[in-house]
Amino acid sequence: MSLGIRSRVTVPLKFADGYVTTAEVITFDGLADGKEHLALALGDAFGADVPLVRPHSECLTGDVFGSERCDCGPQLREAVERIAGVGGFLLYLRQEGRGIGLYAKLDAYALQDLGMDTYEANRALGHADDERDYTAAAQMLTALGVGAVDLLTNNPDKPAQLRSFGVDVREVVPTHVHASAANVRYLQAKVAHTAHTIDLPLAV
Repeated sequence: MSLGIRSRVTVPLKFADGYVTTAEVITFDGLADGKEHLALALGDAFGADVPLVRPHSECLTGDVFGSERCDCGPQLREAVERIAGVGGFLLYLRQEGRGIGLYAKLDAYALQDLGMDTYEANRALGHADDERDYTAAAQMLTALGVGAVDLLTNNPDKPAQLRSFGVDVREVVPTHVHASAANVRYLQAKVAHTAHTIDLPLAV
């Protein structure tokens, strides 16, 4: 199946804090991994000279249920508003638990409760630190006709992978820090293990 846009539909969005906006939700044919990834076009996405793009990996516990064990939900909420303000795309990627899946992520949580950090727990379960692959994200940008992007992320692996797939990442724009007592150890591990650009407060 050749790469291309499969469908486009307008969806009004309303978040728990009352923020509202409208997204054009776009689906695709021919993505490399066969998963049902989505692009949300926000603001004047197709009119932006260099759109702001966030590749956001699915996190059921954080995005849907508001889990405070990670910062995924607040990052998603922040990204939608920031992208809508300047025009761009949120790529919602079906790569739960840094690519290891929902059940394995919850198994890793149980190991974290015994003292491991998030990466040690992944390894104990036989997984890599991060198993996400951004081939499909690069394909989505190609299908959307996007060349250069500004990338909204604290994760150095995202621009590195996208550049390796031919995406012109003009600028890497950091997300805000969403630290709490429940997730600060998780954030510290991301800084220590994978060089995330997160400026953590001294105390939370």
